Amino acid sequence: MTPRRSAWLLVSPLLLVLTLAFFVPLLLLIPTSFREYLPGQGMVPGSFTLENYARILTDGYYLEVVLRTLVLGVAVTVICLLMGYPVAYLIVRGNPRWRLALTLLVIFPLMLNLVVRSFGWIVLLSNRGIVNNLLTDIGLIATPLKLMFNMTGLLIGLSHIYLPFMVLMLVAALQNMPRDVEAAASSLGSSRTHVFWSVTLPLTAPGIISGSILVFVLTISALVTPRMLGGPSYQVMATLIYDEYMQLLDWPSGSALSFALVSMTLLIIWGSSRLTRKWAGLA
Repeated sequence: MTPRRSAWLLVSPLLLVLTLAFFVPLLLLIPTSFREYLPGQGMVPGSFTLENYARILTDGYYLEVVLRTLVLGVAVTVICLLMGYPVAYLIVRGNPRWRLALTLLVIFPLMLNLVVRSFGWIVLLSNRGIVNNLLTDIGLIATPLKLMFNMTGLLIGLSHIYLPFMVLMLVAALQNMPRDVEAAASSLGSSRTHVFWSVTLPLTAPGIISGSILVFVLTISALVTPRMLGGPSYQVMATLIYDEYMQLLDWPSGSALSFALVSMTLLIIWGSSRLTRKWAGLA
């Protein structure tokens, strides 16, 4: 058996699961996304329209939701990268006595249910939550800060939830980086700061890109946390799709929004993969 055939046999169970659980349902939604929807009547049989897709590009409300989703994805990714890189660096290069404790702190939130973590942030960020009560008691604020049902709450909650994914990706990148390259740069007189910016950071760029892709995709497709911390009025694409299906029963619009979200995700993954291969080739 050739190595190529062995590789295909190894990935064939995963491909089968993805085909049955993802691609087939997605393909079944294609005809639905082109159907016409009449309020109170449902989908019009045999109809064909591009209005569901055109509305995403022309309607101000839909454009606002799409832009908010993309901004949220970028902001959470940047926050997780800025917070996650120092943590990953300390796990790999820091004091060995603290390595286990830091690793457990990163992994432990993943053991809790997503709904439980989101409820925890509601307790902290609500108008009469722990944060506002503490700030009021010490005299820093007179009225509660609005930390929920806006971008602030979503940034805090989603950054906390997806930070471990970024850290784990960066830990793998730092561990796979050859240490002799840094030693060679130091032996030539480079300072630790110069070694980090000119050697360590470029060599871990594929891990940075991979972690950023993962966090960004998870953020723009998140449903539970945006619904709980953003409420019914502060919509992102995932919550809007849910409402189109479950509340308005407008399946054609929900299907079109779903394909728009999938298309954006695949486009971002494709572009980032090319960038990763370019970085790997330069390294």
